[in-house]
Amino acid sequence: MSLLDHLSAKLNAISAQSLTRSLRRADNGTASRQRINGHELLMFCSNDYLGLAAEPAIAEAIAEGARRWGGGSGASPLVSGHSAAHEAVTETLARWYAPYIPQARALGFCTGYMANLAVVTALGDEHTEIFSEQLNHASLIDAARLAKAQVTRYGHADVTALRALLAASTAKVKLIVTDAVFSMDGDLAPLPELLALAEAFDAWLIVDDAHGFGVLGEKGRGSLEHFGLCSERLILVGTLGKAAGLSGAFVAAHATIVDYLLQSARNFIFSTASPPAIEHALLTSFELIDGPVGVARRANLVTLQARLRDGLLALIDQHPRLGWTMTDSATPIQPLIVGGNAEVMALATALEAAGLRVPGIRPPTVAAGTARLRITLCATHTQADVDMLLAALERAAAAQERAA
Repeated sequence: MSLLDHLSAKLNAISAQSLTRSLRRADNGTASRQRINGHELLMFCSNDYLGLAAEPAIAEAIAEGARRWGGGSGASPLVSGHSAAHEAVTETLARWYAPYIPQARALGFCTGYMANLAVVTALGDEHTEIFSEQLNHASLIDAARLAKAQVTRYGHADVTALRALLAASTAKVKLIVTDAVFSMDGDLAPLPELLALAEAFDAWLIVDDAHGFGVLGEKGRGSLEHFGLCSERLILVGTLGKAAGLSGAFVAAHATIVDYLLQSARNFIFSTASPPAIEHALLTSFELIDGPVGVARRANLVTLQARLRDGLLALIDQHPRLGWTMTDSATPIQPLIVGGNAEVMALATALEAAGLRVPGIRPPTVAAGTARLRITLCATHTQADVDMLLAALERAAAAQERAA
């Protein structure tokens, strides 16, 4: 069998399970309404939680940064790619996280995926055991596979099981690795309990706050602020391509850890630095997150979340035969679990026909039998937008019940 025949057979198997993925072309920037493949849709699938990606001040800051710095950075940070703009970003982040991580420093990366790979592989050496949350993001899973450390998984939010595993470990170094906000369920990791275990068993807690940064906490500092945590055992990974509205990522940790990453993290050492114009614009994004705009938009998100969640729960109660459920989410990620792959894709298609884009999420991203609509809210949505989604879901639910 040729390679093309082999791959064609695998593609056919993917299609038979209703798992085929496809690209969609956006004809305008990320916003609550976007033109996709030539059709305007009301979008409930972006991670641009604060709506900053389309903020005019951000666009102007990128243009200003390009006029000052030009295009790319030209080299890795350790060669010539580390500009004053890069340094201003990491210094700002170090100040932001100083109340939560003693002697905090920050290090920038091009993407959250790269940041997770860097921190877990650099710290997860042959003397280490990694305790990895069952529902961790793919980047953390891949990082654990690439690390030289022993890897032990624990059940989702199962603090009791993790305690037993830590107690039984004889590793010189122990790393607890978890998402803060789980990207497919929207629920929060029990970070206070995990940190207590880290302190009790001489472990370190690596927290991927991709979906908490900018959203959670009074000032938008994310999960550490939300829970009021403070410990030198915290190692935070944050993403700047979601609520911050731009791109990039960072690790904030005790200065010794950050210095070690600078010396040892291959993803940092051997990657070209992000464009300085983006770093320049991030400073404007930080001002918005930290100021009245951020406060107002986070408050609007909470209002929209409550309206959507109440409506979805009422819909589930009205159509029990469909077997739809929800997760325990208090974040802008509000999944509607449908079950089967074909069923969720039919529902997503019906919503798109009604002018709404809510993608179906299927295995292997989620467990078999838990295919879902991953509904995400942006602060630029209105209550009328949420009501439009709920009305479309009600029509689709009624149609599915009639067809059943």
